[in-house]
Amino acid sequence: MNILFITADQWRGDCTGYAGHPIARTPALNALAAEGTAFLNHYAQAAPCSPARAGLYTGLYQMNNRVCRNGSPLADRFDNIARAARRAGYDPTLFGYTDVALDPTGKAPHDPDNTTYEGVLPGFTTRAKLPEHERPWLSWLRQQGLELHDHDRAHLPLDVTPGEVTDAPPAYSKDQTQTAYLTGEFIRWLGEQTDRPWFAHVSFIRPHPPFIAVAPYNTMYAPGDVGGFTRAASADAEAAAHPLMDYALRFTEADHYAPTATGLVRDLTDAQLRQIKATYYGMISEVDAQLGRLFDAIKARGQWDDTLIIFTSDHAEMLGDHYSLGKGGYFDQSQHIPLVIRNPRTDFGQTFTAFTQSIDVFPTLLDLIGTTPTHRPDGRSLVPFLTGSPPTEWRDAVHWEFDFRDVAGQTTERWFGRTSTQLNLAVIRTERWKYVHFATLPPLLFDLENDPGNLNNLANDPTFASIRLEMAERLLRWRAEHLDQTLALTELTGTGVVTSPL
Repeated sequence: MNILFITADQWRGDCTGYAGHPIARTPALNALAAEGTAFLNHYAQAAPCSPARAGLYTGLYQMNNRVCRNGSPLADRFDNIARAARRAGYDPTLFGYTDVALDPTGKAPHDPDNTTYEGVLPGFTTRAKLPEHERPWLSWLRQQGLELHDHDRAHLPLDVTPGEVTDAPPAYSKDQTQTAYLTGEFIRWLGEQTDRPWFAHVSFIRPHPPFIAVAPYNTMYAPGDVGGFTRAASADAEAAAHPLMDYALRFTEADHYAPTATGLVRDLTDAQLRQIKATYYGMISEVDAQLGRLFDAIKARGQWDDTLIIFTSDHAEMLGDHYSLGKGGYFDQSQHIPLVIRNPRTDFGQTFTAFTQSIDVFPTLLDLIGTTPTHRPDGRSLVPFLTGSPPTEWRDAVHWEFDFRDVAGQTTERWFGRTSTQLNLAVIRTERWKYVHFATLPPLLFDLENDPGNLNNLANDPTFASIRLEMAERLLRWRAEHLDQTLALTELTGTGVVTSPL
């Protein structure tokens, strides 16, 4: 089969039509889900981008791949989806970015690879690289007569006063977005594929901030229709819930998300946050339109029935909940992401609510292309779901980790008075309970049945002491079971190498 692996950065798992969102319009994704398999309780294992993608590309939890922050190198010893695709005979080709800080071991001190976390995952052939500075896209715009020389200024809305948050669009059109650019690059490349099955990873930046939507998507959703927010009664009450929230709300600046906003995210008004949410939905619909264009190109080539499609995100977006924008921490809004897999050999149009994780994509893809990993993944293949025969024994919880160290600047280390290795958390989330364990900060326990918004911490309530202990023990057991087993399940014996199955 051909393989099309699509990621859309910072896409919330609840913001799709097929998942039942009341207003988000995603017809292309809905049609894909109608032919394939949609996983409604799918979670990322880390945030931000580099840690999230390390888990996605390797099938390993953060505690094993050790990509803790943007800029943490991914050790070269790990297998990944691109290398596995090469072993299966594909030439995996990238459109976009992978946000991988390459292993500096053995590199010269002044090697340019050592200056960025935006390296390309080893194994990929790069057809269209689009890093954060977006210079290839800006150059493409200049060829069309649009002089936007700077990434930050390119995403400013037209005729808006600083401090305002409005629905004003940028200078470029719906046919000139980064998403349209990468889609066009893929379609041109697709026309060259004639003699062998192909593998493409199309990695879209949107709906990642800055939150600004082109016309007509900038006014597709009215701020009054986007609904409210899950949060405490005030930003101060939210900050009092935990030291990590206090830190985040003190220092997260609004202009990173809304280009003309000023001050802190916590101080944005309800009207401003509703406009940001409406803009975010517009960005999702713009990406969905380009997905439709991409799918139509494959169909026009007569390859739709020979192409496996995987659509997902790296992590999600808080979108005003808990007075927050962005990703990271212990809230579901940051980690719940979409996953749709359309296998033309097992078309079903089915949905599952079983807990799945981004680390499952790696073993699933390898299972489908018929190759084995060179390390032991933490994820499990989802192929039984795709064939309509889900496993009788499956996980009843998901886990994720978040590391808030600042190795280069030491800002969080100074604020919390901790070392870098003490600034992390791990989450276990079941259908009923969520337990958050910090290395050195206070724990959290939430009853999701009675408190789905995670507003009432029960960790210090003696009534729930047994639940807290049970969840802490389950978290400890999870860590013990998922320590790197690549060589631990191998033994050298008198008759040679013996390897145990998982």
